[in-house]
Amino acid sequence: MRAAGLLWAALWGLLLPPVTADEGILHASGNGVPPVAKDYCIIYNSNWISLPKSLDNATFRTLENLTSTVLCNYSEVPSGLMKDKAVVVMRGNCTFLEKARIAQNSGAKMLLIASKSRLVNNKTDFEDVTLPVALIRYNDIVDMQLTLGNEVNVTLYSPPLPEFDCSMVVIFLIAVFTVALGGYWSGVAELENLKAIASPGERETRRKKEENVTFTPVTVILFVVICCVMLVLLYFFYKWLVYVIISVFCLASAMSLYNCLAALIGEIPFGQCRIACCNKNIEVRLIFLAIFCIAAAVVWAVFRNEDRWAWILQDILGVAFCLNFIKTLKMPNFKSCVILLGLLLLYDVFFVFITPFITKNGASIMVEVAAGPFGNSEKLPVVIRVPRLEYSASTLCDMPFSLLGFGDIIVPGLLVAYCRRFDVQTSSSSVYYISCTIAYAIGMVLTFIVLALMKMGQPALLYLVPCTLITSSLVAWRRKEMKKFWKGSSYQVGWMP
Repeated sequence: MRAAGLLWAALWGLLLPPVTADEGILHASGNGVPPVAKDYCIIYNSNWISLPKSLDNATFRTLENLTSTVLCNYSEVPSGLMKDKAVVVMRGNCTFLEKARIAQNSGAKMLLIASKSRLVNNKTDFEDVTLPVALIRYNDIVDMQLTLGNEVNVTLYSPPLPEFDCSMVVIFLIAVFTVALGGYWSGVAELENLKAIASPGERETRRKKEENVTFTPVTVILFVVICCVMLVLLYFFYKWLVYVIISVFCLASAMSLYNCLAALIGEIPFGQCRIACCNKNIEVRLIFLAIFCIAAAVVWAVFRNEDRWAWILQDILGVAFCLNFIKTLKMPNFKSCVILLGLLLLYDVFFVFITPFITKNGASIMVEVAAGPFGNSEKLPVVIRVPRLEYSASTLCDMPFSLLGFGDIIVPGLLVAYCRRFDVQTSSSSVYYISCTIAYAIGMVLTFIVLALMKMGQPALLYLVPCTLITSSLVAWRRKEMKKFWKGSSYQVGWMP
């Protein structure tokens, strides 16, 4: 279960952009009392049409619903119904250019093309077409009729894309808090182990416990290979594997939440009554805690697509998941950290920047899996997500949240945890831990800056790995402890096989 959890975390090593190009907003208003209005996502070609930046400069048109036709020839044009109106038709088999010419010659002032499949931007050249043409989801047309009635006025506009969304600040705070707390918790556990190792008979118990959670260079390489295979399988078999990952995430996150809360409850000296069960004495409060954690995971699984509040529960489960793995999975030395972070950095860069040259549609495998290939509505749950606070077209077009993958927290977090344990083992006053945590925060800021400038998905490890590895190396070199830091402390070397 521990190895599987890190696998899912590493699979998602991507920070997604706040916006995508050629997205706009269809603002629809009904004629009811009081008037009701609603916005919908559209895709348009900005190379041939320029939409107003705000509603103040937009022109409203009465919507004529002709989704019973695909408008591929003039025989499908209802007499007189299209003049000076916004017309919506089905996508069909003919080109957008053919539809646009027929609509324009019939007097329409706006053409909406309803699609039941994934919205994909059309790059056709429209030299002789002047009316606005946009692609919209068919489900949105149905929702528009149910919400606003049959008499609807619509307009198109595209508000300026925000350079920075404040939700990124929340993402930053969650990530740095989780890495710092996970590293600190790992150090506390290491201190307890150091005290226990001094007692007779504890060495073998500790060894058996640690063998299942310590990564060696060989297992690190094998793990990265499995990550590559799993990501490719997700790309081709996403619609089946996504439910497997959702199910296992529920189990793993419930266990992680239990471990995190049990550590807190263990510090409370009240309510420690026990009952006998299966030849063991179990604290009653831990039984209730287990029920609570399972219930939390089940509630998320049932309501995971409820955007208004399910993200809060997912983030809580996600933070617990990351904390538990940062504390539990231990890197034996800096050498293993360099191998793990270095290979995952190459993995991240390859699947984000190199795979577009390999795939048929020119999209990176990492971004496709992150968005759900072929428009799959189910998304992988291995992310921290926060609703965007700046209103733009991206909040309507499949990206209403800022996302950060678990891999961008757990992978550098393992190095931070090693630094904290090394501090404990060498009594170095937390200098490695504090320096590496600050380096992680700087790496996150750098990632956000590049994301805002490039407007495309970024492999966050590209910035986090150099910041944390270089900083840790400089601290060890400055303190003249590089050899010990590279190989691990004598305490670890003494008991490892």
